[in-house]
Amino acid sequence: MRVRHRDQDPSIDPSAYIAPTAVLVGDVRVGAGARVLHGAVVTAEDGWVTIGADTVIMEQALVRGRAGHPAVNGSAVMVGPHAHVNGATVGDEAFIATGASLFPGSRIGAGAEVRINGVVQVNTVVPAGAVVPIGWVAVGDPASILPPDRHDEIWAIQRTLDFGGTVYGVGPDVSMRELMRRQSAFYGEHTRDTVIDE
Repeated sequence: MRVRHRDQDPSIDPSAYIAPTAVLVGDVRVGAGARVLHGAVVTAEDGWVTIGADTVIMEQALVRGRAGHPAVNGSAVMVGPHAHVNGATVGDEAFIATGASLFPGSRIGAGAEVRINGVVQVNTVVPAGAVVPIGWVAVGDPASILPPDRHDEIWAIQRTLDFGGTVYGVGPDVSMRELMRRQSAFYGEHTRDTVIDE
């Protein structure tokens, strides 16, 4: 399904394949030979998403771009099933495995791997060729790559990365009620979406 959002339509190279049950929303640019498989959601909220040549977005993956943090996927990238690529930049030939989560402002270097259920926190830089092992967490710039049982070390770095400001544009003094009011208004723009006839 292709959806016009904020007056922007997806742009798809004729040689790309979009599965009938995939959803592309707004300013999504799909390159030559790219594949977006069943159940994947690629959504450009108030920004854009780029999917490079020969990149594969597997089943049930979510790729989201925002104005301050577009989702930029290079060429020959694999984004695995159930992966979450939110406002991240992914270099050419990177491998983002099943269930991996990349948060806004993160950057994955060319040829890097984020293995199954790996997490790359906001504003974190994973260098070219690096590996985030299964279930581990990358945090900081440059990234410290730590096992999840080292929570205190992860949090010591993560709390300096401005998660609330990066993801939601708010400071620590904003209540959850106010944050969700703002998010509801932001995502309320979808009430004006139009499905594009195929």
